[in-house]
Amino acid sequence: MTPVKSVFQYASIPFTIINQEQSIIDYSTQWLNSFNLDSDIMGKNFFEAMPQLPEELKIDINYCLEGIKTRSDSKRIVQKNGDSIWYDWKVSLLSDQDGNDGPKILVILENITHKRLEEELLIKSQQVARIGGWEVDLVKNTLYWSKITKEIHEVPEDYLPDLAKGISFYKEGYSRDTISKLVKEGIEQGKKWDVELQIVTSKGNVVWVRAIGEPEMLNDKCVRIVGTFQDIDGRKRAQLLLENSRASLKGTFDNSSIGMALVAKNGKFIDVNSSLCESLGYTKENLLNLNFQDITHPDDLEIDLKLLNELVKGKRNSYQIEKRYFNNNRQLVYVILTVTAERNIDGEISHFISQIVDISTRIKAEKKLKGLLELTTNQNNSLMNFAHIVSHNLRSHAANLTMISDFVTDESLADDIRKDSLKLLTQASQGLNETISHLNEVVQVKLETDKKLKSIPLKPLVEKVLNDIRAVIDENNADIFIDIPDSIQVKGVLAYMESIVLNLVTNAIKYKDQSKNTTKVAITATDNNETAVLQIEDNGLGIDLDKYGEKLFGMYKTFHGNEDARGIGLFITKNQIESMGGKIVVESQPTIGTIFKVTLLKQ
Repeated sequence: MTPVKSVFQYASIPFTIINQEQSIIDYSTQWLNSFNLDSDIMGKNFFEAMPQLPEELKIDINYCLEGIKTRSDSKRIVQKNGDSIWYDWKVSLLSDQDGNDGPKILVILENITHKRLEEELLIKSQQVARIGGWEVDLVKNTLYWSKITKEIHEVPEDYLPDLAKGISFYKEGYSRDTISKLVKEGIEQGKKWDVELQIVTSKGNVVWVRAIGEPEMLNDKCVRIVGTFQDIDGRKRAQLLLENSRASLKGTFDNSSIGMALVAKNGKFIDVNSSLCESLGYTKENLLNLNFQDITHPDDLEIDLKLLNELVKGKRNSYQIEKRYFNNNRQLVYVILTVTAERNIDGEISHFISQIVDISTRIKAEKKLKGLLELTTNQNNSLMNFAHIVSHNLRSHAANLTMISDFVTDESLADDIRKDSLKLLTQASQGLNETISHLNEVVQVKLETDKKLKSIPLKPLVEKVLNDIRAVIDENNADIFIDIPDSIQVKGVLAYMESIVLNLVTNAIKYKDQSKNTTKVAITATDNNETAVLQIEDNGLGIDLDKYGEKLFGMYKTFHGNEDARGIGLFITKNQIESMGGKIVVESQPTIGTIFKVTLLKQ
């Protein structure tokens, strides 16, 4: 026997061809893939190769082997492990072209469990379970209705229908015209049908029904039509209501004042509304070509993915976080994101629904307020420090002067002692003047806080300061490296800016490490959206921050024992920076070096 080689072997439907002994003689690749079979099934008995199949399929195959051209059905089987599987099949008799091998049967078989489960769950949810049967015998010209079919039509049990009466129950118009056309095509061409139409019962009730008809052909002539008749009124009305609800939800989605998006499980945008497009500055087409990872700030991505994973695993029903997106211009957009999972009838996540509230305006206001609070706090701290210095230092000078004055005016003391006291009085007076001068510098910074800040190109300013101290740089053989973008401009007071750079650079040179061959100072700047960070790094002596960190910016605080160190430079520098709305931080290790980072407002 020569196997039949089907021209549809590589078709996208699962089918096999068996001979009259029910042995497999051909199959499609899709058949092997659908049922996890190997190619060695060729020649094996069909039901031995696939033992767990419905008995009704075997009956339909036998019908076709006896001459009926086609049979089809859908049945459920329960496997040994308790799982249910739905099969849908169509069995067709193939013509015997060579006339020697006997009839051959084309079996198209599909696993429709997923589809059936959805239908069954939907039917159960609407409590629709009435399914009746019917049969038209065209040879005897009779029509049979089962008991449930008669109940659906609301006719008595002894009602005797005929084909014309059966069609007349369908609602006039689309339903009646459709069923008339399908019955005619079924009788003339053997076409089966499965439609949802409306009938008007004998009591005048309009009911949605599902009508299925399968013609049986013998010698190219329809001899019988069998089918099922199901009351789907509850489900159908719920379905129409659901469709209307979805249309309403779509309208709400599209016209919502907050951003909304449907997101696939891989993060790709499925649909977005106009509010989200407006917040992020993208067109809808642009966003649909991206995923949420593409536009999320890297620092916020990890927590977002973590919560999303918990949502997928069923550990939570939804989550809400505050995060940052990049808009079309790569500027930050601050949002409150709420994500919920949309699940299909099997409980599996089909996609995510994201609601995105743009809070950028609020965040900017909070940052501004926070900056003002920080500035106020820093100024209060500076004021407290200043008050402490005034209280402590001036009191010490006053006490010292009082004590010396007592010596000078004490006539009982020897002249040489009183003469020495006069010298001490001169020195104390000079110390007091110096202290007052230092305090005046601090007060001057405070008084100029209200000066209008101006735009200052940072790189030219740094270059000017370096030129001013070129002799100091050359004398100390210092290696100065500059990397400041030309575009950075900061808001500040020019005199303060020059003083800040001058003090930090000269300190880097002054406190160099004599054990190192070269004194290196790197001056760099970075652009951080609303601020710029000026960094001055050296390889000098360094500072033990664990020991001196809290005192570093205090007045009259020195750490290296330099003779010319007054302990006021960093105090003044810090006050100048904070008066312009900036801040200064330090990183340092003894023998390694020091890094000062100055954050300044940008123009």
